This record gives sequence, structure tokens and C-alpha cells, in this order.
Amino acid sequence: QVQLAESGGGLVQPGGSLRLSCTASGSIFSIDAMGWYRQAPGKQRELVATITSGGVTRYADSIKGRFTISRDNAKNTVYLQMSSLKPEDTAVYYCNAHLRPLPLGAPTNSYWGQGTQVTVSS
Repeated sequence: QVQLAESGGGLVQPGGSLRLSCTASGSIFSIDAMGWYRQAPGKQRELVATITSGGVTRYADSIKGRFTISRDNAKNTVYLQMSSLKPEDTAVYYCNAHLRPLPLGAPTNSYWGQGTQVTVSS
């Protein structure tokens, strides 16, 4: 089985910063891409940022210039550095990994973490 473990969420004031972390573990052959999605109450889950094995990044327009996604491939870990946080960034943030599991020959698949709450409020 593949597991994604998230951490770093919490309560922060507008303009503040947080760094989210997600580590993938389990029966993994290789990871193609990892990323972050978020879901606010009453809203659908939306893409925040992704990064591929080749280092290509993708960001939602709403967070460009404020968030940065990075990775540590040796640790199967992805980070999301969030700065200049706004109340509208409040949501549950979910880690996602698109990967090739073991045994060799198994199809690629996507896996989700359980989510970490980010609340931006005074």
C-alpha cells in the first residue's frame, strides 16, 4: 500500500506564512509528480500546485507569486511554502502523488493524503 503523510497546517494571521510537507511511503517504484490541492467549505477541490519528476511546476492563478512548491526526491517529499496568506486561502489542503507502484508492471495511479487544515484569520 502507498501512504501520504501531511503536516504543517495550522492557524495563521493574514499576511503570514506556513510550510506544508508531504511524504510518500510504501510500495513505490517511482513518482511521476506530486502536488497540493485544497478544498474550502462548500467548494470543490481545486489544484494549488504540482511538480513533476522533471521539475516542471504548475500553479493556480490565485496563488501565483505567493506559494512555492518544491521537492526532495531522496525523501519522496513535497513542500508547499505559503506566504502572504489571505483569508480566502483557508481550506483543507490535500497532498497528491501520481506514481508507479510495485510490483513492476503495475499501472500508474494517483494517491491522496488525508488533508491538513489551513486557517487564515485575525
